Amino acid sequence: MEQPPKLQVTNLECIRGERRLFSKLNFTLNIGRALHVKGPNGSGKTTLLRAISGLLLPQEGLIQWCNIDIRKIWEEFCQDTLYLGHLNGIKLELTGIENLNIATTLSGYEVHNNILWQTLAQVGLAGFEDLPCRMLSQGQKRRVAIARLLVTQARLWILDEPYVGLDTKAVNLIQQFISQHLAQGGMVILTTHQKLPFTFDKIDDLELGTNQSL
Repeated sequence: MEQPPKLQVTNLECIRGERRLFSKLNFTLNIGRALHVKGPNGSGKTTLLRAISGLLLPQEGLIQWCNIDIRKIWEEFCQDTLYLGHLNGIKLELTGIENLNIATTLSGYEVHNNILWQTLAQVGLAGFEDLPCRMLSQGQKRRVAIARLLVTQARLWILDEPYVGLDTKAVNLIQQFISQHLAQGGMVILTTHQKLPFTFDKIDDLELGTNQSL
């Protein structure tokens, strides 16, 4: 794809049960920018992220990557995106290193084990690399999930409530990783139901919460 990476959402509508979460939703996310999706619980934040990730089909609207419908370039879009949801998405019987190996393989990249060890150390897991993830604390499991951001070459990070359950040090790590990713031309969509724990000048806000009964 020769077009510069860009995510474009046009006239998006999602319905859950008897409630329209949002409709006629439009936005564009360009390289080096972040989008903060805000709103109370039940406003459709997770639904929006899952729709953008291709994990659910919206009732109406179009989602484009580099000006092409994501359904027409599904494999390329998946390699260009990384979704971190409420669940960590790691295999508890495997070690942190093994989980990162799986993440890079599924993304179509080969990363040397030395890099994976360095990445786990970077997120504060030095000395825990060979432990099965079931033996880690909840915060440590989340750090393994966060480490996936650093070992793939995904240009679009989709982060659903990434700060939940993290201590201040881990929150600061995510802030650092997001800032670096944007500086390198990446893009980020993230949700919170509260104020962001940090600010930077490359972020736009999208407010949800005006859902309607059908």
